[in-house]
Amino acid sequence: MIRFQAVLSRLAMRLAALAALVILAAVLGLALPHAAAQAQQTAQTASEDAASGPDYPTWQDTASRAEDAIEAGRASNVALEDLRAEVVSWREAFLAAQSANSNRIGTIRTQIEALGVVPEGATEPEEIAARRKELTEQLTRLQAPVLAAEEAFTRANGIISEIDRIIRERQTDALLTLGPSPLNPVLWPQGLQSILHTLRELGAEASDAWATPSQREATLKDLPVTLVLTVLGLVLVLRGRRWATRLGARFYDRLQRGRDVWGFLVSLTQVVIPMLGIYVLTEALFATGLVGIRGAQIVSVLPVWAAILLGARWLVGRLFPSRLSEPPLDVKAERRAEARHYGTALAFLVVTHEAINLLVQVGDISEESAVVLAFPFLMLTALVLFRLGQFMTGQMALQESEADATSYRNRLVRLLSQGAKVVAVAATLAAAVGYSAAADALLYPYVLSLALLSVVLILQKLVSDTYALITHAPDEQTDALIPVLIGFMLTILSMPVLALIWGARIADLTELWARFREGFSLGGTRISPTDFMAFVLIFALGYALTRTLQGALRTSVLPKTKIDPGGQNAIVVGLGYVGIFIAALVAITGAGIDLSSIAIVAGALSVGIGFGLQNIVSNFVSGIILLIERPISEGDWIEVGGQQGYVRDISVRSTRIETFDRTDVIVPNADLVSGTVTNFTRGNTLGRVIVPVGVAYGTDTRKVEAVLREIAEAHPLVLAQPAPGVIFQGFGADSMDFEIRAILRDVNWMMAVKSEMNHQIAKRFAEEGIEIPFAQRDVWIRNPEVLRADAQPATKAPQAAVTPAQGAATDRKITPPSDTIRDVDMGDAGDDSGGEGDR
Repeated sequence: MIRFQAVLSRLAMRLAALAALVILAAVLGLALPHAAAQAQQTAQTASEDAASGPDYPTWQDTASRAEDAIEAGRASNVALEDLRAEVVSWREAFLAAQSANSNRIGTIRTQIEALGVVPEGATEPEEIAARRKELTEQLTRLQAPVLAAEEAFTRANGIISEIDRIIRERQTDALLTLGPSPLNPVLWPQGLQSILHTLRELGAEASDAWATPSQREATLKDLPVTLVLTVLGLVLVLRGRRWATRLGARFYDRLQRGRDVWGFLVSLTQVVIPMLGIYVLTEALFATGLVGIRGAQIVSVLPVWAAILLGARWLVGRLFPSRLSEPPLDVKAERRAEARHYGTALAFLVVTHEAINLLVQVGDISEESAVVLAFPFLMLTALVLFRLGQFMTGQMALQESEADATSYRNRLVRLLSQGAKVVAVAATLAAAVGYSAAADALLYPYVLSLALLSVVLILQKLVSDTYALITHAPDEQTDALIPVLIGFMLTILSMPVLALIWGARIADLTELWARFREGFSLGGTRISPTDFMAFVLIFALGYALTRTLQGALRTSVLPKTKIDPGGQNAIVVGLGYVGIFIAALVAITGAGIDLSSIAIVAGALSVGIGFGLQNIVSNFVSGIILLIERPISEGDWIEVGGQQGYVRDISVRSTRIETFDRTDVIVPNADLVSGTVTNFTRGNTLGRVIVPVGVAYGTDTRKVEAVLREIAEAHPLVLAQPAPGVIFQGFGADSMDFEIRAILRDVNWMMAVKSEMNHQIAKRFAEEGIEIPFAQRDVWIRNPEVLRADAQPATKAPQAAVTPAQGAATDRKITPPSDTIRDVDMGDAGDDSGGEGDR
C-alpha cells in the first residue's frame, strides 16, 4: 500500500509538471527555462557584488585560471562553458560597480567647476587652492573603484570572447570533418552488430533484475499496481485522442461564433490526454523495478518523444484541418490529409533519429556504426521533406493560378518549400560522402524550423480569431492592426528559439542580452536600456500631460476669453512646444543622462546638422515666428506664390493651405516669413468687390451710373458706410466701361456677390433698354470670284463687300488662296445695329 501511494504521489507530481508543459516544449526543449534561471542567478550575484563590491583578489585567480585554460586549449566544451558562466557572473558585478558613487562623483565635478578655471600667470587664493586640491583628491579616490571595475570588465569581456571563439571553432571543425561514408559495405555488419548488442544489454539488465530474488519478490508484490497503471495508461493512449476529437467536433458543430478559438482550446486535449497515458505507462515501467541504469535513460525520455509525436499530429491537424473554414495555409481540402501524413512521418523520423543517438550514447557505439545506423533514417527524412516541398510548391502554384496576387504568407511558404527540396538533396549527398555531422546539422534543424514557424503561424491565427471574437468583427476584418502587431511580436520572440535550433548556444543568447543591458557610451556617459526605458516613460508622461493641458485650454479656457481664434491656436501650439521641450529635459535628467558629458559630441554633430538640415531649421524657426507674430492664422484667406486658399494648419515645418479647388498646398514656413503674402481676412472679414460692366456707345452714362448704384446698394452684404461707388472707367474699343466698387461685410462671399450683381445688371439693363455691346468686324475680300467653283480664271469680278448680318458675330474664318487676297479692310461697329459701317 505504501508502495502504491508512493507511485501515485510521483505520478501526481508528473501530472502537475505536465500542466505547465505545452506542446512547444517538444520544439523548444528545456533551454529557455535554464537560461532564465541562469540569468536570474547571475543578476542576483551581480546585485550582491554591487552591494559589497567585487572581490578583486578572487577575480584575479579566476581570470588567471581561465586564461591558462584558453592558452592550453585542452579543456572540454563543458568545462569551458562552466568557466564562461563563472566569468559572466564576474562581468555582471563589474558592470554594476561602474556606476558606483556616480552621484557623488557628479557633485564633486560640479563643485570643482564652480571654483572656476585656474588663472594663468596669477596666484590663486590659498583657500580656493586648498579647496580645489581637497575636491580633486576626493574625486580621485571615488573614481578609483570605477576605473578598477572598468579594467576588470574589459578583461572579463576578452576572456568570454576567447572562450566563445574556441567553442565556435570546435563546432565548425566538427561540421567540416570528413568521416566514414555510410555507403561503405564493410561498415554495415559492424553497425548491425552494435545495435543488436546494445539491445541485448538492455534486455540483460531486465533479466538480471528479474533473476534477483528480492527484486522479483518486489515486482510480484507491486504487480497489481503495475497492471492498473498499465491498463489506465493504455486506455488513455489508445482512446484519449479519439475522445478529444469527438469532443472538439461537438464544440465545433454547436458553436456559431468563435468556434475556431474554442476549437483550438479543445484540440489541446488531443495532446494532453494521451500524454497522461504516456506518463502513467512510464510510471508503470518504473514500478516493475526491472528497468536498469541504461533502460532508465531511455524510459525517462519516452514522454519527450511522445510529446514530439503527439505535438506533431496536433500541429499538422491545425495547419491542414479537415473542418476549419479558413485554415492557416491555403491547401485544397481534398489534399490536406496527404499533408498531415507528411508531417506525422517527419515527426516519427525525428524521434527515430533521437532514439538512435540515445542508443549510441547508451551502448557506447563507435562512430562508424553510428553513421551506418543513422543514414537510412536520414535518407527517409530527406525523402519525406523533399516530397513535402514538392507538395507545398504545387499547392502554392495552384493558389497563384486562381488569384491575381499572392499574399506574403504564400510567398514565404513557397520559398520554404523550395528550400526544403534543396536541403533534402544537399543533406543526403553530404551524408553519403561522409559529412554526417553537417548533414544532421542541415536536415533536422530545417525540419524543426518548419515546426516552429508552423507554431507561430497557428498562434497568429489564434490571435486573429480571438480578436474577432472579442471585438465582434466580421471575418473579413480580422486582419486589424492589433492582431498584426501581436503576430509580429510572436515572430520576433521566436527568433531566439530559431537560433537555438540552428546550433546557437544559450551562452550566445545570454551574451546578446548582456550586451543589450550594457548599453553604449556617449561622451563619457553610459546609456543603458534601463535609462532609455526611463527616458521613454518620463517623456511619454510629460507628453500626455502636455496634450491634456492643451485640450483643456482649447475646449474649456480659451473659448471663454476674448482672444481671437488665431491667437487661441497660437497659445495652444506654443504651449505644446514648451511642454514637449520641458518633458524631454525632465526625461533626460530623470534617466540620469549627463548632458554636459555629451556636449562636445553634440557640438561636433551640430556643424553637420547645421549644413544638412538648415532648411528644416529655417522652417522651424519661421513656424515659431508665425505663431508669435501671427501674420496669418488658421482660417485666414491668403495668397502666396500664386496660390489662394484658407489656412488650415500651421505646423512645425510647414503650413497647409486648402485651395478653392479643395486641394491642399503645403507651403514651407520660410516662404511665408520671407516672401510676399496677401491676407484677405487679416483682422476682419471686410473686403472690396469690383464688378466691371460695359455699355454700348450712345447710352446715357448717368442713367447707367444710377442703375448700377441701386444694384450695389440693394445687396445685403454691401456696407452702407462707406457707400458703394460706380466708376466710369473710360472709353474702350467696343464699349464704355463702368465698375461697381463696394465693401462687403464678409469678403469670403466675394464670388457669390459678384455673380448675384451680374444677374441683377442683366435684368435691370434689359428693363431699362441699356445694351451691352460685343465686338463686330467687317471683312473685305478682293477677287471673290476665286471662291466660286464655276468662275473663269480670266474673268475679273468687281470688288464686293461681305458684310455680316445684323446682330451676328463674324468669327468665321475665310481662307482664299494667298495670291488672290489683294486687300482686307477691317472696321469696328459701334453697336449691334450694323448701321455704323466702316470707320
